[in-house]
Amino acid sequence: MNDNCMGNGTIVCLPTYNEAANLPRITEAILGTLPQASVFVIDDNSPDGTGDIADQMAQENPQISVLHRTCKQGLGRAYLNGFRTVLNNPDIRLIVQMDADFSHPPDRLPVMIQAADEADLVIGSRYISGGDTQNWGVFRRLISGLGSLYARLWLGMPVRDVTGGFKVWRRDLLEHILNYPIDSGGFVFQIETTFLAFQSDARITEVPILFTDRHAGRSKMNAGIAFEAFGKLPLIRWHNRHEKNKHQKANNIRT
Repeated sequence: MNDNCMGNGTIVCLPTYNEAANLPRITEAILGTLPQASVFVIDDNSPDGTGDIADQMAQENPQISVLHRTCKQGLGRAYLNGFRTVLNNPDIRLIVQMDADFSHPPDRLPVMIQAADEADLVIGSRYISGGDTQNWGVFRRLISGLGSLYARLWLGMPVRDVTGGFKVWRRDLLEHILNYPIDSGGFVFQIETTFLAFQSDARITEVPILFTDRHAGRSKMNAGIAFEAFGKLPLIRWHNRHEKNKHQKANNIRT
């Protein structure tokens, strides 16, 4: 990552796979709302040339950097690579994660960044007052709504949009949860990282967003991925609570 890409200490991580039609526009929209921020593209060797477009954009704008991964390994793996890379820069204070397909509205970024003044994790939420979804069919609404409710009940979290992937992390919290052995490679990564934040007694707040179906390209989400993810929730609950107890015991021994 370009060391100059620190802006005001805020960096937006954009994982991409076949987002050639969206990447230039979403990057322009992000920098239009956060002019001093940086954009970090994490491309999984997209066959449509997204990585080449990202490289060209980075050559033209020092606020943009690119990480090239050799193959597609899931959303969670891309974010983990990206997070660990940007955290090597000590000037990064806030880390944003969002989709590159305009489903997460860039115009909500300033509100979410402001909310991070009083929170360790800010989630762009579809399921609190003022939040909603647009251009979704009945089946997708049902899967998403029931999935979020199921995750909340299993994990005991007060967060309404447990599956939300539009987030702003404070550096200290993100560094802390990356010490855990995060197992999720795909969609369930969103749930696991929010659960780890909750389990760490982090201050979590939700900001309402209008989630709109992608502008261009094909969605990576389907019912099979969702059902597979929710089947892993009991394992996430057991595994991470076990890890928390282990960390607490280790701290007690040191003190």
